[in-house]
Amino acid sequence: MTYVFDTNILLIFLRNKENTVIVREIIDKLKPFDFPNIPVISVVTIGELHSLALQNNWGTARMSRLERFIKQFLIADINSETVIRKYAEIDAFSQNRLEHRLPGASARNMGKNDLWIAATASVLKANLVTTDKDFCHLDKIYFELININISL
Repeated sequence: MTYVFDTNILLIFLRNKENTVIVREIIDKLKPFDFPNIPVISVVTIGELHSLALQNNWGTARMSRLERFIKQFLIADINSETVIRKYAEIDAFSQNRLEHRLPGASARNMGKNDLWIAATASVLKANLVTTDKDFCHLDKIYFELININISL
C-alpha cells in the first residue's frame, strides 16, 4: 500500500515519542514503514516543515531529527505535468467548477499546499493520511482518505 502523509502527521511523529498512543496507532494500523508499503511525502510537506522549523527556531538537534525522519519517506516531486494537471482538476472540483462534481455539493476552499498534497496522492493512487477534514470532499473520488483521530 502506498501512503501519502499530510504534514500534520509528520508533526505528530516529530513532536511525540514513538510510543505515544497516536503514533502507535498509525504504526500499528498502517505499518507504513513495513515492506511492501511505501511511505511518501510531497516535497511541499518538506517546505512546510522547514518553514515551521524557522518560525519556531528549531535547534540543531531538532533539525537533525527532522532530516533523519524525512529520509524514511519517498519524496514526491510536484514538477510533473501529471501532478500539475491533477492539481488544477482538484482545485476546480473543490470550487464546484467541474461537471462531474456531485449535485448539491458546495464549493470548498483548500489551501494551495493541501491541493499539491492531494494531487500527489491522486496521481500515485495512494491513500492520503491526515488528521484534518480538509480532504474529506475528495475521499473515494481522488484517493482513499485515512483520517487519524487525534483526540485519543
